[in-house]
Amino acid sequence: MAKKQTSKIDFAALQGNLQRQFKNLDTKDPSLWPILPKILLCAFIAIGVAVVLWFVQLTDYQAELEMERGKEIALREDYTKKLVKAVSLEALKKQREQIQQYVIQLEKQLPSKAEMAALLSDINQAGLGRSLQFELFRPGQIVVRDYYAELPIAVRVTGKYHDMGSFASDVAHLSRIVTLNNISIVPAGKEAGILAMDATARTFRYLDPEEIQAQKNAGGKK
Repeated sequence: MAKKQTSKIDFAALQGNLQRQFKNLDTKDPSLWPILPKILLCAFIAIGVAVVLWFVQLTDYQAELEMERGKEIALREDYTKKLVKAVSLEALKKQREQIQQYVIQLEKQLPSKAEMAALLSDINQAGLGRSLQFELFRPGQIVVRDYYAELPIAVRVTGKYHDMGSFASDVAHLSRIVTLNNISIVPAGKEAGILAMDATARTFRYLDPEEIQAQKNAGGKK
């Protein structure tokens, strides 16, 4: 019985001692605190610093994770685009070949410099073949583009309306490209059914290799 009473007295004394250490603490000078409050304060500060560092590090990881997720989305989109191209590669090759053939056909419709005189004669013969009278047939200034040259021709013909329509159709069906622009049709004189048509016929020719090189040199200087 005596031993049990002694241990109870010791526990009560220890509890009282611990309580006394936390009484009347000077918050302005923790260095004067007893040993136990100092240990608890240091532990609390250490835990707080660890928590703050953990959250800071976690924020960095979160930003890095979001950045990597953005990269993943971009890579997936790029992969999808490349996959579509890879799947349709054969179709694109066939389409490219068709376009090249079409371009070659169009180039064949463009006369060379040496063939321009024959083309102008064909336009003139198309009008005469439809019983039209040429009052004006004047080639203008050649306009040089990147890979072709454009020649405008001022045209004025007189004749019947249906003959003019047939003439326009004949010009459209020439082996070389010729377009009729700025068409104006008005009555011509007092004779019934006779009209006058003013138009600008435009024809095109491809440039010779020397002309293409001259264009490139001019572009380089600019």
